[in-house]
Amino acid sequence: MKKTIIAFVFSLFSIFALAQKQQASYQLSSHILDVSKGMPANEVTIKLEKYDTMSKTWHYVAEKITDKNGRVPDFLAGDDNRGIYKLTYFTSDYFKRNKTETFYPFIEVVFEITDSTHYHVPITLSAFGYSTYRGN
Repeated sequence: MKKTIIAFVFSLFSIFALAQKQQASYQLSSHILDVSKGMPANEVTIKLEKYDTMSKTWHYVAEKITDKNGRVPDFLAGDDNRGIYKLTYFTSDYFKRNKTETFYPFIEVVFEITDSTHYHVPITLSAFGYSTYRGN
Protein backbone atom coordinates (compact mmCIF):
# COMPACT_ATOMS: atom_id res chain seq x y z
CA MET A 1 0.00 0.00 0.00
CA LYS A 2 2.78 2.43 0.96
CA LYS A 3 4.61 1.75 -2.35
CA THR A 4 1.40 2.35 -4.27
CA ILE A 5 0.87 5.73 -2.60
CA ILE A 6 4.48 6.73 -3.23
CA ALA A 7 4.21 5.68 -6.89
CA PHE A 8 0.95 7.61 -7.23
CA VAL A 9 2.45 10.78 -5.69
CA PHE A 10 5.53 10.46 -7.91
CA SER A 11 3.27 10.10 -10.98
CA LEU A 12 1.34 13.23 -10.06
CA PHE A 13 4.57 15.15 -9.49
CA SER A 14 5.92 13.98 -12.89
CA ILE A 15 2.73 15.02 -14.68
CA PHE A 16 2.81 18.43 -12.97
CA ALA A 17 6.50 18.93 -13.82
CA LEU A 18 5.90 17.97 -17.47
CA ALA A 19 2.95 20.37 -17.73
CA GLN A 20 5.07 23.17 -16.29
CA LYS A 21 7.85 22.48 -18.82
CA GLN A 22 5.41 22.53 -21.73
CA GLN A 23 4.12 26.01 -20.85
CA ALA A 24 6.33 28.29 -22.92
CA SER A 25 7.59 31.53 -21.48
CA TYR A 26 7.57 34.63 -23.65
CA GLN A 27 9.45 37.84 -22.95
CA LEU A 28 7.46 40.19 -25.19
CA SER A 29 3.77 40.89 -25.68
CA SER A 30 1.71 43.64 -27.28
CA HIS A 31 -1.82 44.97 -27.21
CA ILE A 32 -3.80 47.44 -29.33
CA LEU A 33 -6.71 49.44 -27.95
CA ASP A 34 -8.76 51.49 -30.40
CA VAL A 35 -9.56 54.47 -28.18
CA SER A 36 -12.03 55.92 -30.68
CA LYS A 37 -14.23 52.84 -30.11
CA GLY A 38 -13.09 51.94 -26.59
CA MET A 39 -12.45 48.41 -27.84
CA PRO A 40 -9.48 46.18 -28.66
CA ALA A 41 -8.24 46.20 -32.25
CA ASN A 42 -8.47 42.60 -33.40
CA GLU A 43 -6.99 40.98 -36.52
CA VAL A 44 -4.15 43.50 -36.84
CA THR A 45 -0.87 42.09 -38.16
CA ILE A 46 2.19 42.96 -36.08
CA LYS A 47 5.71 42.27 -37.36
CA LEU A 48 8.68 41.99 -35.01
CA GLU A 49 12.23 42.74 -36.18
CA LYS A 50 15.59 42.87 -34.38
CA TYR A 51 18.26 45.47 -35.11
CA ASP A 52 21.78 44.29 -35.88
CA THR A 53 24.05 47.00 -34.49
CA MET A 54 27.03 45.76 -36.50
CA SER A 55 25.40 45.83 -39.96
CA LYS A 56 22.83 48.48 -39.00
CA THR A 57 20.04 46.43 -40.55
CA TRP A 58 16.74 45.02 -39.34
CA HIS A 59 16.17 41.23 -39.31
CA TYR A 60 12.75 39.60 -39.35
CA VAL A 61 11.89 37.73 -36.14
CA ALA A 62 8.15 36.97 -36.31
CA GLU A 63 4.75 38.13 -37.50
CA LYS A 64 1.54 37.65 -35.51
CA ILE A 65 -2.10 38.75 -35.65
CA THR A 66 -3.91 40.27 -32.69
CA ASP A 67 -6.59 38.08 -31.14
CA LYS A 68 -10.17 39.12 -30.32
CA ASN A 69 -8.82 41.02 -27.30
CA GLY A 70 -6.33 42.94 -29.44
CA ARG A 71 -3.41 41.01 -27.95
CA VAL A 72 -0.34 39.12 -29.06
CA PRO A 73 0.99 37.43 -25.91
CA ASP A 74 3.75 35.32 -27.42
CA PHE A 75 6.61 37.21 -29.03
CA LEU A 76 10.19 36.15 -28.15
CA ALA A 77 10.30 32.75 -26.50
CA GLY A 78 12.57 32.55 -23.47
CA ASP A 79 13.59 35.24 -21.06
CA ASP A 80 16.85 36.79 -22.26
CA ASN A 81 16.41 38.40 -25.66
CA ARG A 82 18.38 41.58 -25.12
CA GLY A 83 18.64 43.95 -28.05
CA ILE A 84 16.88 46.65 -30.05
CA TYR A 85 13.57 45.64 -31.59
CA LYS A 86 10.88 47.15 -33.79
CA LEU A 87 7.20 46.29 -33.78
CA THR A 88 5.35 47.32 -36.95
CA TYR A 89 1.58 47.53 -36.55
CA PHE A 90 -0.13 47.26 -39.94
CA THR A 91 -3.22 49.34 -39.19
CA SER A 92 -4.43 50.15 -42.73
CA ASP A 93 -6.49 46.97 -43.20
CA TYR A 94 -8.00 47.34 -39.72
CA PHE A 95 -9.28 50.83 -40.53
CA LYS A 96 -10.49 49.75 -44.00
CA ARG A 97 -12.52 46.93 -42.40
CA ASN A 98 -14.05 49.53 -40.09
CA LYS A 99 -14.72 51.94 -42.99
CA THR A 100 -12.53 54.58 -41.36
CA GLU A 101 -10.05 56.88 -43.06
CA THR A 102 -6.67 56.91 -41.32
CA PHE A 103 -3.50 58.96 -41.37
CA TYR A 104 -1.37 55.98 -40.28
CA PRO A 105 -1.20 53.00 -42.69
CA PHE A 106 1.29 51.44 -40.27
CA ILE A 107 2.99 52.36 -37.02
CA GLU A 108 6.56 51.50 -36.05
CA VAL A 109 7.63 51.33 -32.42
CA VAL A 110 11.34 50.87 -31.66
CA PHE A 111 12.44 49.87 -28.16
CA GLU A 112 15.29 48.16 -26.34
CA ILE A 113 15.18 45.05 -24.16
CA THR A 114 17.93 45.48 -21.57
CA ASP A 115 17.29 42.63 -19.14
CA SER A 116 15.46 39.34 -18.70
CA THR A 117 12.13 40.73 -17.44
CA HIS A 118 8.86 40.68 -19.38
CA TYR A 119 8.23 43.58 -21.77
CA HIS A 120 4.72 44.60 -22.80
CA VAL A 121 4.48 47.19 -25.59
CA PRO A 122 0.87 48.34 -26.06
CA ILE A 123 -0.47 51.08 -28.27
CA THR A 124 -3.60 53.13 -27.96
CA LEU A 125 -4.87 53.87 -31.42
CA SER A 126 -7.26 56.11 -33.28
CA ALA A 127 -7.48 57.02 -36.96
CA PHE A 128 -5.41 60.18 -36.52
CA GLY A 129 -3.28 59.48 -33.47
CA TYR A 130 -1.56 56.84 -31.37
CA SER A 131 0.44 56.50 -28.19
CA THR A 132 2.67 53.81 -26.76
CA TYR A 133 4.33 53.03 -23.45
CA ARG A 134 6.04 50.18 -21.65
CA GLY A 135 3.29 48.26 -19.93
CA ASN A 136 3.49 45.23 -17.66
